[in-house]
Amino acid sequence: MDLGIAIPSAGTSWKIAERAEELGFTHAWFYDTQQLCGDVFVAMAAAAMKTSRLRLGTGVLIPTNRLASVTANAFATLNQLAPGRIDFGVGTGFTGRRTMGAKAMKLKDMQDYIEVVYAMLRGETVPMEFEGVERQVRFLNPELGLINLDDPVRLHISAFGQRSREMTARMKADWANIVFTQRTGLNDLDRMRQVWTAAGHAEDELHATMFTVGCVLEDGEDYDSDRVMALAGPAGAVFLHSVVEAEGYYGQSITLPPWQRELVDRYLEVYRGYEPADARYLTLHRGHMMFVRDDERPFVTPDLIKAKSWSGTRDELVERFATMKAAGYSQLCVQLMPGHEAEIDRWADVLHAAAAA
Repeated sequence: MDLGIAIPSAGTSWKIAERAEELGFTHAWFYDTQQLCGDVFVAMAAAAMKTSRLRLGTGVLIPTNRLASVTANAFATLNQLAPGRIDFGVGTGFTGRRTMGAKAMKLKDMQDYIEVVYAMLRGETVPMEFEGVERQVRFLNPELGLINLDDPVRLHISAFGQRSREMTARMKADWANIVFTQRTGLNDLDRMRQVWTAAGHAEDELHATMFTVGCVLEDGEDYDSDRVMALAGPAGAVFLHSVVEAEGYYGQSITLPPWQRELVDRYLEVYRGYEPADARYLTLHRGHMMFVRDDERPFVTPDLIKAKSWSGTRDELVERFATMKAAGYSQLCVQLMPGHEAEIDRWADVLHAAAAA
């Protein structure tokens, strides 16, 4: 059973990675959200220097934000620092693009990007569009030993919809899923398994990683405590960010339970007051998945935290994670919040217990 920790990238992220390795985690995932945290490859490089067993991955990289050849070079360089320990997690973009006021990129463009990256990592010459022109690219002198093209870089695709799951199966990649509720996490796994086997793969070849956010409650702690708000509140806030922007900016209509509809409608009124009016996303996504802003705290209620995060007592969480393991998830991964890195010890206890159950 693989155990992961998700880290907002920073120049000091290596300290968390080092502690994760000590605690028996197998993977550390670094966020690629350049307007919210530090550079993902700088953070991974530092962690590569400070660890010896831990796998290090982008969680997840957004292709539109850098050239494919640059990404291939970054992975090849990291692979020299930590041979065979590097993972390429990739997705069409939620946070990394919404913070710039953009929707997710096209799946076909992401597939093309992945193919360029891996062709270069194989030492091949491959066409890549640059400045509107298709140009041939390759590493020109890998024999100098400045990069590592020998050890494999594992591919993980963040896939939430049918077409992206089909692409994951077609490329026989590992699958990454963000899980906020047990029910949806189990349903998503079942759908992915159907797509996987329909593509002709053996069911046990599917490697599925669940990412989640939450809080290990202390004895007698309520969901309205400041600690729970700091550790699990960002999950509720992200739910609100997604729905409010979908309705308030993109004009979509989303069906919600009445109590959630009431929260969203009130948040929409606040959202419409954000300035500048043509870039409300700059305010909306400040703190996204890292902290709850003062202006949105009234909407991140204890009920919303309970519904949208993996929070509970130690024994409750062990049971819930054990259920996901038994269902077929290969890796259990939780995010740490900036300023609350010591929570990694609590999560290590919970995840090790769930893996052993």
